[in-house]
Amino acid sequence: MRILLTNDDGVRAYGMTVMRRIAEAISDDVWVVAPETEQSAASRGVSLHNPVRAKKLEDRVYSVSGTPTDSVIVGIHDILNGKKPDLILSGVNRGQNLAEDVTFSGTIAGALQGMQMGVPSIALSLARGFQGASSLPWETADAHGPKLIQDLLEAGWPADTILSVNFPDTPPDGVKGVQFTRQGQRDYEMQGIDKRDHPRGGSYFWLTYGAGLSNPPQGTDLRAIYDGFISVTPLHTDLTHLETLRRLQESFKTD
Repeated sequence: MRILLTNDDGVRAYGMTVMRRIAEAISDDVWVVAPETEQSAASRGVSLHNPVRAKKLEDRVYSVSGTPTDSVIVGIHDILNGKKPDLILSGVNRGQNLAEDVTFSGTIAGALQGMQMGVPSIALSLARGFQGASSLPWETADAHGPKLIQDLLEAGWPADTILSVNFPDTPPDGVKGVQFTRQGQRDYEMQGIDKRDHPRGGSYFWLTYGAGLSNPPQGTDLRAIYDGFISVTPLHTDLTHLETLRRLQESFKTD
């Protein structure tokens, strides 16, 4: 099995080291094509107005001067010479990708691009800030990742869907199991901006986040992470709100 890895934290991020260990426990044909710098929150950005360069760092490991989406495109079309991988794994992200946040996640975007190009794809993220841990328990993804991916591959999923995996920020033996979930509603929001004076005149801004926790309902990705479970959420790119579509069609129906 040929596996292509990407991420949005950058090719040298520790999460990529973890991702490589997980992939290499499954296959001996693992390739890395990932952004040379952090691209968190890049969503599905594509570098249409700037050239994209790829650099070989070591055998089967390449950096790309662009986004996760760029990396998957360059990886499949050029670095792998058009020979599609059997699986794309994006991550392991430093921090959760849950609820509405999946829409601007570069980790999710890497998997979505793989799906769009006809490759089964999984995004993997490690939650933080839920269980009060002082550091990220990367060993949890290490311990549970290989078997979970193999089980998911055996089960299968539709060609127009990716799987978003979030590991809870607990030690490996603290994981209570796996739950298959739907997107929840984010329990923190972009609260505002930190406006600062620029030394050469004018102002600049840092976007800021709050960190309040809520009580998400059962069955959501958030609830699973709160409760110490691995969350697996099937996602796709069809954002149509079907209930509203049906209502509008009915309301504007003509004889």
